[in-house]
Amino acid sequence: MLKVSEIFCSIQGEGPRQGQPTVFIRLAGCNLACAWCDTTYARSGGTEMSAAEILAAIAGMRPHRVCITGGEPLLQCMALVPLLASLCGHGYSVEIETNGTVDPSNLRAFASITMDVKCPSSGEASRLEFLDALGTDDAVKFVVADRADLEYMDGVVRSHRIRAPVFVSPVWGTDLRPIADYILEQNLPVRMQVQLHRLVGVR
Repeated sequence: MLKVSEIFCSIQGEGPRQGQPTVFIRLAGCNLACAWCDTTYARSGGTEMSAAEILAAIAGMRPHRVCITGGEPLLQCMALVPLLASLCGHGYSVEIETNGTVDPSNLRAFASITMDVKCPSSGEASRLEFLDALGTDDAVKFVVADRADLEYMDGVVRSHRIRAPVFVSPVWGTDLRPIADYILEQNLPVRMQVQLHRLVGVR
């Protein structure tokens, strides 16, 4: 059984699938308390659902792209495997968003991984050794608020052999120009994005 916070269909706002219609399965529970978290309601609670119940819940939704997010979904790693196997068996393309504190390696056979590396402004930290296991089908995301975050990201990108594409997502409401200027000045191998779902006005 999985603790589920909510299931809904929307436009993917960030990462390699930005702009694509996606079914979101948001799992409840998180081991971090990021300063700029926009889903604090998913840190606890949730409704227990089986893989079969989740499949039934999304059966009427048209997108065949699924994003499993949280909270921190990998806290329920073992219970995720039956769901992931079922989703793949039904032809869904699956992405998992994680905060980089739990090893995602055993789930990569079923889904692509987007690792959200925590920067200083979040007040939290990810385990950077997990970056080495990510491949070209995965993604790395840095949510940045200020120059300290940018410098931290710069150091991580330059000191790790990251095969996955790297995305930079400014904290909502942050001045975008200094972030773009820093990326240009340092010629960083990253892709800057704004949170499309917030611009559109969907969750």
